[in-house]
Amino acid sequence: MKNFQTRAVDTMDNAKAQSPPVKDYMTRDLITFTPDTDINEVINTLLEHRISGAPVLNSVGEVVGLIDDKDCLNVLFGSMYNRTPVGPDTVSNYMSNVMKSISVDDNIMDVAYVFSTSPYKRLLVKDENNKLVGQISRRDILRAIKEMDC
Repeated sequence: MKNFQTRAVDTMDNAKAQSPPVKDYMTRDLITFTPDTDINEVINTLLEHRISGAPVLNSVGEVVGLIDDKDCLNVLFGSMYNRTPVGPDTVSNYMSNVMKSISVDDNIMDVAYVFSTSPYKRLLVKDENNKLVGQISRRDILRAIKEMDC
């Protein structure tokens, strides 16, 4: 009679090995803004394209921040506080510099873990040269889950 020992199988490593790469689900054609973009243009663009935020790039294409719908809500508070209409203002006054980047080589499991353990709603995707190549959101991960038939 053989004596078999049961060992716990590391299902996480197996799932990560089968998990598709970020590049299969990330958004490549990003809408971006510059720090001097008019905030009203940002609001209009977010509404028109049905997105909740976008990266802010400097003149040489480096990421300097993010602007999202929550940041844009501050436009209203500023105008109400000062009792003035929403006037010309720029992204630089509202954007956040709190952002997280991931590698284009990461997989969906890694990204899902970041989303489930942090407040981030979108992550910037960079290549091996630290160049912005896309963005991935929680919604993109949901699409991956659906396609993976989990």
